[in-house]
Amino acid sequence: MGARAKAVVGVVAAAVLGGAGYAAYTLVDDVEGTTRREAAPAETGPPKASEVERTAKEFLAAWSRGNVDEAAALTDNTPAASAALTGYRDDAHVRKVTFGQGAATGSKVPFTVTAEVVHKEQTSTWTYASSLAVVRGRTSGRAVVDWQPTVLHPRLARGETLTTGPGPASRITVTDRDGKALDPKDHPSLTAVLPELRKRFGEKATGKRPHVEVRAEAPGAQGDGKTLHVVSEGDKAELRTTLDARVQRAAEAAVAARPEASVVVLRPSTGEILAVADTGARKAGFNAALLGRTAPGSTMKVVTAAMLLERGKARANQPLPCPKYVTYGKQFHNLEDSENERATFAQDFAASCNTAFVSLAGRISDGDLAAESRDVFGIGGDWQTGVTTFDGKVPADGGAGKAAAMIGQGQVQMNPLTMASVAATVRDGTFRQPHFVDPDKFGLRLARSSRSLPAPVADDLRAMMRLTAVSGTGRNAMAGLGGVVGAKTGSAEVDNQERPNGWFTGYRGDVAAAAVVPRGGHGGDSAGPVVAAVLRVG
Repeated sequence: MGARAKAVVGVVAAAVLGGAGYAAYTLVDDVEGTTRREAAPAETGPPKASEVERTAKEFLAAWSRGNVDEAAALTDNTPAASAALTGYRDDAHVRKVTFGQGAATGSKVPFTVTAEVVHKEQTSTWTYASSLAVVRGRTSGRAVVDWQPTVLHPRLARGETLTTGPGPASRITVTDRDGKALDPKDHPSLTAVLPELRKRFGEKATGKRPHVEVRAEAPGAQGDGKTLHVVSEGDKAELRTTLDARVQRAAEAAVAARPEASVVVLRPSTGEILAVADTGARKAGFNAALLGRTAPGSTMKVVTAAMLLERGKARANQPLPCPKYVTYGKQFHNLEDSENERATFAQDFAASCNTAFVSLAGRISDGDLAAESRDVFGIGGDWQTGVTTFDGKVPADGGAGKAAAMIGQGQVQMNPLTMASVAATVRDGTFRQPHFVDPDKFGLRLARSSRSLPAPVADDLRAMMRLTAVSGTGRNAMAGLGGVVGAKTGSAEVDNQERPNGWFTGYRGDVAAAAVVPRGGHGGDSAGPVVAAVLRVG
């Protein structure tokens, strides 16, 4: 052999022990007498039957041993396979898995799975059939598993993962205070409320033996995926709320009679929410009864009156004229036919006189109304009701803004939930944060006020609200309701809106409620009948 002659010395086949297939290398002696190593051409074409069988066997064996890295390396998508197999072990809680490999048909290999699923104290054997396909690696030429989610389970779609845990919230029956099942078909305003309660408190409602299952879920599905295996049926799950099905039906009927309306019903002595109904929640999904942020109009005068009485800036029987106009930073007028030069403060309240209240703006500090709202009525106190709510806003303001806030305009923002709570606080004398579920059982941290209403102030407010209910602007709506009653109307002006929003809040016995009817006009005529309807059955 010449010195510059080129000769092939030999060919060596090297087995790759960490993965499937093999790599061939050629040792070449070049003309300079040195040796270099070149990769032989990669295998091409479909995998041979022997390769299909061997690759499937090695992959399933590695998976069975729990060697995720080895199993994933035997696929054509190592990162995806590694993540999925890790999730199978950690998220689906599979502690042991064995396989029965079937006869291949072409590149497809069927197999059976026997998995032991362990979730806390619950254990179950999960058996099912699946399959895999073996393909030729595009660059390596090796026979590898064509990685697809269906390798893990035939019903697993792309983007889904397997998870084992308590069953979906939809399996939990949400009931009213007496154990009657609440169905959105019967109570459409609760369409969003019931799922949120299930999601937040479902696990605590399942008892000692929860329903546990293996599910296929897409990101963000929140329990709406596919059930693949039931680990444990568990005990019957019931989530009991403070709602009253009878009052809820009355509330639904009351708002349904109007194009737009919202109402909330509470028990003053406990803060329990008895009913929530909202036309918008039934149509568009937004529950203004709990999430609304609008000016409450003259219903806010309940809080303003409490502040004035408590600070000694007014007395119930004090003469306080109600003129047609008054100026404090800007000119204010009345929305009611309430002018009375010989009125008392209580009569101004019952007639809903804006100008009388604005005339007292100079007697209070800019932050007084905000402090009263927060410290006595709990407004803006980060309420934990059990669902997402807006808990009111009464910012400190000065000048015309302060005067506007006193009559429920300006920057004041409320909804039927907060205004029902205002009426309930007057009725009981103490703020009790509204809630949907038992605070002790479900771990709600209820907001508290800094102080209760002083007894003399509470007595004066109840007398003024009774005067409104029996002979003031609330008399028509409250007619025929006996017992201990109180009310306050409101008409809130909104920019570029032809008619004001109608508001009404009141109580009867140990039931308080508030309602708003957008563009309803006079609150006693629009929102008043809604409140009266629920107080009648509450």
